[in-house]
Amino acid sequence: MNPIRRAVLLSAPALLLAARAQAQGAGFPNRAIRMIVPYTPGGVSDITARLIAEPLAATWGQPVPVENRAGADGVIGTDIVAKAAPDGHVLGLVSVGHPVNAAFYRLPFDTMRDFSFISLTTRTPLVLCASRGFAANTPAELVALAKRQPAGQLTFAGTAGVVRLAPVIFAKEAGIELTYVSYRGSTQAHPDLISGRVDIMFDTVPAALTHIQSGALKALATTGATRAPQLPDVPTLAEALLPGFEASTWGMVIGPANIPPALLARLNDGVVAALRRPEIVARHNQLGAAVTTSSPEESRALVQAEMEKWGAAARAAGVTPQNAG
Repeated sequence: MNPIRRAVLLSAPALLLAARAQAQGAGFPNRAIRMIVPYTPGGVSDITARLIAEPLAATWGQPVPVENRAGADGVIGTDIVAKAAPDGHVLGLVSVGHPVNAAFYRLPFDTMRDFSFISLTTRTPLVLCASRGFAANTPAELVALAKRQPAGQLTFAGTAGVVRLAPVIFAKEAGIELTYVSYRGSTQAHPDLISGRVDIMFDTVPAALTHIQSGALKALATTGATRAPQLPDVPTLAEALLPGFEASTWGMVIGPANIPPALLARLNDGVVAALRRPEIVARHNQLGAAVTTSSPEESRALVQAEMEKWGAAARAAGVTPQNAG
């Protein structure tokens, strides 16, 4: 057979697949794009989704309705995304709870295999806080206090996800023991934290900021790679005590697995452009969340790394996966 003809025949399947992928991307969108938020209204993920929906609709020429499908710490809504067609018309906006849930639940989907990862949206550090009457004012003083007392006497309030697991990593790296006190949410934990019935809490900056600004709570450190703009005088834990320590919540736009590469790139372009609008950056700054974007490849790598990090912390905490729902 003629070598040129043979090369053309061998390359035909690959060319057909590439053309099909480009066609799928070019045909998007032909109807409304559903943005699933697997949490209740009012949180950072929900606010982000609603802020970017309008510019995305303008860019893509179709409505982008936001749907809150809460339940099982985000599992129910995320499962809707996993089972959608990979044509870009169903997206989700998840938090760090997406990789963390793999340690807490037996999931109806595979955290990595069943999704496409489009772009980060925000990063939000935690803040290590305590009542204004708590004996320690710095992380080093906290560790010294814990070491003077019987092991495990100091308590921390925890809810779920990284708020539950960040203290586990902190205690391990600092060489101390802390006792976990469970709460359904930050709102339920704050009264006990303010009164001193529980000693410390790693909470998100947006959740704790009002109490810190009022003086009801004091901030010992934040957990981002850099200082939180809302708390510029509060050092990071990496600065104050534990170099390299970082624990943040974040948001990310995802889709079902197998979105064609051309369409995935187009989705990433749209999301990144919407997030970088000055008014959207400013609104997130007010919330205590920093707009942060990423490529699909960077997004996937982050989710994989977070699964490993928080999975190890969950095992150290003795977490046993339960059925979701």
